[in-house]
Amino acid sequence: MVLAVRVIERGPIRTVRLAAEDDFDGWRAAARAFALAHVAPQGVLWQVEGAADLFSEGPAAAPLAVEGAFSVPRPFVDLARAVICHHDPERFSFLYAFLCRLRGNPRALEDGADPMLRRLELMARAVRRDMHKMRAFLRFRQVSESATPRYVAWFEPEHHIVRANAGFFVRRFASMRWSILTPDLSLHWDGEMLSEGPGASKAEAPDGDPVEEVWKTYYASIFNPARVKIGAMLKEMPKKYWKNMPETALVPGLIAGAQTRERKMVATSAAEMTGGNVAKSWESIRAEAMHCTRCDLYKHATQTVFGQGPLGADIVFVGEQPGDQEDLAGTPFVGPAGQLFDRALEEAGIDRKRTYVTNAVKHFKFERRGKRRIHDKPNAGEISACRWWLERELALIRPQVTVALGATAARSLFGKAVTISALRGEAQTLPDGGEAWVTVHPSFLLRVRDNKEEEYARFVEDLRRVRERVRASA
Repeated sequence: MVLAVRVIERGPIRTVRLAAEDDFDGWRAAARAFALAHVAPQGVLWQVEGAADLFSEGPAAAPLAVEGAFSVPRPFVDLARAVICHHDPERFSFLYAFLCRLRGNPRALEDGADPMLRRLELMARAVRRDMHKMRAFLRFRQVSESATPRYVAWFEPEHHIVRANAGFFVRRFASMRWSILTPDLSLHWDGEMLSEGPGASKAEAPDGDPVEEVWKTYYASIFNPARVKIGAMLKEMPKKYWKNMPETALVPGLIAGAQTRERKMVATSAAEMTGGNVAKSWESIRAEAMHCTRCDLYKHATQTVFGQGPLGADIVFVGEQPGDQEDLAGTPFVGPAGQLFDRALEEAGIDRKRTYVTNAVKHFKFERRGKRRIHDKPNAGEISACRWWLERELALIRPQVTVALGATAARSLFGKAVTISALRGEAQTLPDGGEAWVTVHPSFLLRVRDNKEEEYARFVEDLRRVRERVRASA
């Protein structure tokens, strides 16, 4: 349906009265006519019918007698359709100004550094995100028990997206009779025809129905504490939408109990170990880690690099993360740092084949420079996300001593940032009661320039002390 547009002249300024906040057709018709008439952007005032106006309305101008036509790239039309639905009152002016620029420079859409284009793209992105939220978080509730029950949903959009989203709900719930209530506009579908109504209030929407109890039970049963990422969840499902969704009433309690459930899962793994199922449990954990998506590093790394070594090892070495060669080989500590590590172990009298070697972070984080992949330090969120796997490895192996190679490994083991100099050279107690020693990462010895031999000798001495500690415990 093409919405009517009124154009009012006030001297050199033309005021366009659009029929609705999302009147794309009306904006396009007026913008096309003004552009053909070479009306400058500052000569047009865009308003919506019913909006407050400080000036008298004045007589309506005769339709612009403009002949001719022009075309714009399809991406601009798609951009404009989205931007029109934004709540920014200046959106009509921005779009018309960019349209005028586009007529003079057909490649203006390719200038990613243009501030106006960037602003329009951000507005369009916000609208599309709001449309997605409405589709994902709107919940219908049954309000009648007749042969053809009716369903009602409440939603509070951030932008003017209700009409733009109507087609989705008609297609998705074509066999239902439903109403979607929002503060500014309501939609009603009777199974054959879609109609509009005025805005409503939250009090006019029902609070719940019997189906919700079934849905809550299902949601609670599929909630996985090992995969919950609270920050990411709140980003994708802000709390403002929780009141519309029955399952979100369970979320605080499920999150609060997530750590308890994690500990039970780890305890189960330990119990399996005492029953002789260590290898089976480790294989199960490793197989699960191969598909880990707890952080975004999996998107670019070649594969998960899990720990390696005997499951009855007395010593577990924890490094930072796999490097380029480890990422390709799928094995920890095989690159230059790994070769130096092997040499230091031999000098310290430790047989690597009798130790378990792993990393705090299981995916390779890097930045690409040409054809090379340069190591990039994992951040706190990535370390925290991967700590789940390290804890399960340690719970299965139960080493006498765990050795943190570098600050990242120490942070993962202790659950907080620590300095190597403050902890190095003495036995430390882990949060789970285990014993840990802290030293530098072998890659540090490859990078250090001053006192290189002294630093290497100190590293070997740290390893010797770990060996003696294990022997004394035995």
